[in-house]
Amino acid sequence: MNILIVDDHPLFRHALIQAVRQGFPLVQIKEAATVKEFYAYLESGAEPDLVLLDLNLPGASGFSALVHVRAQYPSIPIIVVSAHEEVSIIQRAMTHGAMGYIPKSANPDLISEAIQAVSEGDLWLPPNLPHHNHVEVCTADETALAARIQSLTPQQFRVLMMVAEGLLNKQIAYDLDVSEATIKAHVTAIFRKLNVQNRTQAVLAISVLNIQDKKM
Repeated sequence: MNILIVDDHPLFRHALIQAVRQGFPLVQIKEAATVKEFYAYLESGAEPDLVLLDLNLPGASGFSALVHVRAQYPSIPIIVVSAHEEVSIIQRAMTHGAMGYIPKSANPDLISEAIQAVSEGDLWLPPNLPHHNHVEVCTADETALAARIQSLTPQQFRVLMMVAEGLLNKQIAYDLDVSEATIKAHVTAIFRKLNVQNRTQAVLAISVLNIQDKKM
């Protein structure tokens, strides 16, 4: 099995690697610390059998990376590994396409159990959360925005996340090594797909995917 761990904290990545190897000694493990590295790995053609994904990731906004990657690579199962343990956040992650959710406080046995279940095509949730409770937790606005995020190309998604960070077109063009005209074209396409008129509206639109405990 080939597993990709996506988390920006080196110490936690190391701890997670050890926990995974405890249950699966022969597994091949790759690492990514940012959304940029995550997509670079996926676009290299080396699709993993399983992804362990942190929600608080540089280059992403809340659930946006989960939503977009699930749309672009629907065959790759994703388990969210997060410090957030609120039930509503776990439910939202599952609604947005995660096949499992592991709290970062979980012991190695639970991590192995989750990986085994998801690799066999099953869903896995923390023992204290009934499996049927992850439905109908997202608002209509969040569901609609998720569908629009899914329609973005990988490059448009990168540009949107950089817009959300407050970068100007010139800065984005430099970072992505393309022309400013190309970025302007991407931004125009993004606005159209998100049904917004400007950067402020775009940032406000994607804020519905932010991680916050929505009391139901």
